[in-house]
Amino acid sequence: MFSFVAAHKRLMQILLALVVVPPFAMWGIDSYQRSSVQVGEVASVGDIKVSENEFVAQLRGQQERMQQVLGRNFDAAMFDNPAVRNEVLENMISQRLVTQHVVKSRMVVTDDALREIILSTPAFHVDGKFSRDLYVRVLSNERGDRGEGMTPEMFENSLRRDLLVQQLSSAVGEGGLVSRAIAREWASLAGESREISTIKLASSGFSAQVKPSPESIKAFYDANRGRFEIPEQVKVEYVLLDNDALMSADPLTQKEIESAYEQRRSQFEVKEQRQASHILIALKQGANEAEKAKARTKAEDLLAQAKKAPAVFAELARKNSDDPGSAEKGGDVGLFSRGLIAKAFEDAAFGMKPGEIVGPVESEFGYHVIRLTSVVPGKVKPLAEVRGEIEKELLKQRAGRKFAESAEQFSNLVYEQADTLKPVTERFKVAVRDGGWVTRGGSKIPQLAHPRVMAALFSDDVVKNRRNTEAVEVAQGTLISARVLEHKPATLRPLEEVRPEVVQLLVQKEAASLAWKQGAERLNQLRKGETVALQFSAPKTLGRDGGAQIPPPALEAAFRADRAKLPAYAGVELTDGYMLIRVSKVVPPKLDENAEKGAQSELSRAMGATEFRAYLQGLRGSTRITINQKAIEAKPAQ
Repeated sequence: MFSFVAAHKRLMQILLALVVVPPFAMWGIDSYQRSSVQVGEVASVGDIKVSENEFVAQLRGQQERMQQVLGRNFDAAMFDNPAVRNEVLENMISQRLVTQHVVKSRMVVTDDALREIILSTPAFHVDGKFSRDLYVRVLSNERGDRGEGMTPEMFENSLRRDLLVQQLSSAVGEGGLVSRAIAREWASLAGESREISTIKLASSGFSAQVKPSPESIKAFYDANRGRFEIPEQVKVEYVLLDNDALMSADPLTQKEIESAYEQRRSQFEVKEQRQASHILIALKQGANEAEKAKARTKAEDLLAQAKKAPAVFAELARKNSDDPGSAEKGGDVGLFSRGLIAKAFEDAAFGMKPGEIVGPVESEFGYHVIRLTSVVPGKVKPLAEVRGEIEKELLKQRAGRKFAESAEQFSNLVYEQADTLKPVTERFKVAVRDGGWVTRGGSKIPQLAHPRVMAALFSDDVVKNRRNTEAVEVAQGTLISARVLEHKPATLRPLEEVRPEVVQLLVQKEAASLAWKQGAERLNQLRKGETVALQFSAPKTLGRDGGAQIPPPALEAAFRADRAKLPAYAGVELTDGYMLIRVSKVVPPKLDENAEKGAQSELSRAMGATEFRAYLQGLRGSTRITINQKAIEAKPAQ
């Protein structure tokens, strides 16, 4: 879905953050006005059912959006756990609760308002104007509740609902009011800086005091056996079935490409363009007749000079034009097509021949003297130029259509002939890939690292019987099956082999304890006002963000220190020692009226969000909601 609705009202952003993982994009209002029970329910909200198909579509849609945002950092495993599935379902329930209330309240969005938003959306514009063809094409790339492209009717229903929910959320949330006094106090605390000095008692300085005994070494080894194990490993091979494989396996014919080109001919049309120069005699808004006459007379005089000596047009523009952007370029406004400039200017320019000079042409900006420089005829890009684009789109569409059928065949082959991956490679023309050695901790290959694949690889059936894993959809449109070639059980390294490592870990642990103990003692002395021989660092003035200048726990401790009595002292235990903190000065922020208003606005938004949460809880309390927990846990996030 598109984000332009959120831009219309600030509270819509709060609503989406609180209620919705993906935007309201799956259901039309008509679906709320009738109770259509579908097979395989995961929940019901009043009389409205949440089907498994809708639930899985939401999971997939959110997964795709996260993948687009995170790119290579995306991990499909984050969606394959009950906590995430429950969160997505809770958001779906909230969607239905809010939308049901909107419908029952008979709130409306007029057709004119809906049309205005769609026509003004840049995503649907070609050369600055709304394009119906582009509108339909863009929507076809958006997923509906069953995974198909959205139709204009589906999108308009969804948009209408978003706007209705915006009305409701505004009515509920904009009541969050915060006084200027509270906002000022909050801004003062949030913007406060403190002058901070630190000293670190590093644990390395206490290492010499630690002398591990044989008994302590053995005890540490026994208590931390997991640290010294060589983990269980399996050597694997695997096959992938994805859109790339399906696209390469079924090439397009020339007839298909030519047919698609003809159907989308308007998409490849390049409109006629014209290049012109002009001299503008500007008119201020609301100019009277006398002012208009004076400006027109000047434009007519310049027109006469330009026609008499066309070669001086550029010089006339530089000296006389009131359009600073083009005047310095001799009046040149560059290439333009219809719909991009003032209508009167456009009509004149598209009625001229190259080299012709006309005027005065009146527009909302004033009077123009126009010279047409050149004409670039319109054309349709030839098939050879757009062939690659067409092929890519057709192959992608075909692969998407074939995936469901191919996925079933893939799953059956790896299950029915479980002792080899060869049938899959022959049927789909895909290669067997080397997965290397894999531990339960994961794999560098993202598809193998998926939790369901990892669990299958270390199952008894796969390890002992060398059977293929089940087919797992690790991402939208990507299936994997793997098999184990070799297995190495976990083994514990003997104490004598790891003794130096054990000693080092034990020394680090005991040295840190000594540093913490001495640090706490020094802090107690400082707070009592005793003289302690410590060399604190030069003071730094830091805000609450602190940057990377001191460890976050130390910064937090510095801002928790009592500022009523300075210097104030604090201390924190770190993994490699103990840090003492001295706060010698508190620096209040310089607040102006804008800063106070900004803080007031931010706190009001936060309060509005809290009120909206309470409103949602009220809706939940008055609506019968049932959840089929088994159905949720059974559904993967692919």
